[in-house]
Amino acid sequence: MHKELYEEWLHKANCSYQEELSKIINDDQLIKDHFYQYIPFGTGGMRGKLGAGTNRINVHTIRLVAEGLARQIEDQGDLAKKNGVVIAYDTRHFSKEFAYETAGVLATHGIKSYVFRESRPTPELSFAVRYLTAYAGVVITASHNPKEYNGFKVYGQDGAQLTPKFANEIIEHMKRVDDIFTIHSFTKKELLESKFCIEILEDLDNAYNEALKTLVKKKNENADLNVVYTPLHGAGLEPTKRALAEAGFTNVHIVNEQAIQDGNFPTVSYPNPEEALAFEMGITLGKQVGAHLILATDPDADRLGVAISTKGNYQLLTGNQLGALLLNYILTKGKLEGTLPENGVILKTIVTSELGTAIAKSFNVQTINTLTGFKFIAEKIEEFETTGEYSFLFGYEESYGYLAASFVRDKDAVQIALLTAEMASYYQKQNQTLIEVLNHLYQQFGYFGEKLLTFTYDGLDGQLKMKSIMNRLSISPYEEIGNTPVVAMEDYSKGISYLNGTTKPLHLPKADVIKYILQDGSWICIRPSGTEPKCKIYVGVCKNTINEVQSTIDKIIQDVQSIIN
Repeated sequence: MHKELYEEWLHKANCSYQEELSKIINDDQLIKDHFYQYIPFGTGGMRGKLGAGTNRINVHTIRLVAEGLARQIEDQGDLAKKNGVVIAYDTRHFSKEFAYETAGVLATHGIKSYVFRESRPTPELSFAVRYLTAYAGVVITASHNPKEYNGFKVYGQDGAQLTPKFANEIIEHMKRVDDIFTIHSFTKKELLESKFCIEILEDLDNAYNEALKTLVKKKNENADLNVVYTPLHGAGLEPTKRALAEAGFTNVHIVNEQAIQDGNFPTVSYPNPEEALAFEMGITLGKQVGAHLILATDPDADRLGVAISTKGNYQLLTGNQLGALLLNYILTKGKLEGTLPENGVILKTIVTSELGTAIAKSFNVQTINTLTGFKFIAEKIEEFETTGEYSFLFGYEESYGYLAASFVRDKDAVQIALLTAEMASYYQKQNQTLIEVLNHLYQQFGYFGEKLLTFTYDGLDGQLKMKSIMNRLSISPYEEIGNTPVVAMEDYSKGISYLNGTTKPLHLPKADVIKYILQDGSWICIRPSGTEPKCKIYVGVCKNTINEVQSTIDKIIQDVQSIIN
């Protein structure tokens, strides 16, 4: 089948892909890799390598998912078509072109698009969908992936990523497309001359910034904090720089070499603020200017990384550590100001540190866990705003994604850059660094430590191996890990928890995830990624000392190899 698809693409695909296709004409393995599947689309959208073929991100696969979205909107009637779709994009290769291609396909169905004139962050897209009361939103991005990748994410009317129902409807329409090469799209010139495309920028920037201002109440107290910020060549530069300035952070230094919007990400091998190497230039500038705080956003500015000045150098915070600090700060300020609601709630994922749960409990605030993926946190926010059962205070996940104010329904690095700077300024006036505050939290609640291991499984063989691993774990669960007995296993594919020989239902959507709870309270979670050819293994422990934490993690990791082989 993949050979037939290859031949079809060789003769019908856009001429820009012909050279790439011709180069692999005698390589069966590469042909298989490019064509063994249509790049998967789901609730997280689609993401993959740029290039020719059905298993790549290109103008044809972009048109296919845009066609599926357009047909789904047509099913909803004229009002949905009129409300239209907001489209944003990051700084990656072809992001802007794919954004206008998407609008062009929608236009052929009489569907209005609002397209950002320049690259803007994913959270601003989420905000814009709600602000413009659009039917849906699209952002062209591959988040923090390497330069070879791009992607297509869809948002619903609430500004959150797709529900499974919405995604499945798009998928069904995609399946009904007989010939991917017959999908029509307006050219950009035709599009801009039509009544179906409105370019947006300044009005949305202003509205988003006004919403951001509600996060910081005392902007006159922030001038003393010395901040370095790097957008890592991405879309976060303008909104983050503006938000900090208007909140009174006047001593902000931009890493100019990384302020250049360039899809090659020339100064970093991996534009991910979770990686220490992404901070090298920021730390160099920080030492030159004496910065207290270094902030880094990924290319679509939904993830934030932070480094703190300490003892003449800089310490990077993990996603769990920054999340705990922000949570403690929000609850501390709320208590001091008398604004904490009686029904306050924090939302976190099942693979996020339990330190947040302990902090929230000390303030009599409820913690609710969700599956991995910020769309599940957004779903809960929408539910609680509808029912009034809880008041949302903060949501976060270990992978550097956070949300403090619900005018956005996805993780928002711009919000959190602003809030982190305010938090650092607040503690600086008390002669404390964020590292010192974190250590106080450990002393109060115990030393929490986490570890993430990632294993890559490329191609069809890799997918099959990941499925085999998860099936084996579901059928034959482990009874001991790291020399410690397993007391519970949560199998999210079956929706069942096994505890002390009894079974209980898990009150979360089904997912390809297995989590083990050990006798000492440690846990290990195995989860194939929904957007990358990777299997992720998360480990979490809590002990009385840092040394005990590390020793326990090491013992658990020794068994990991047997789990994934």
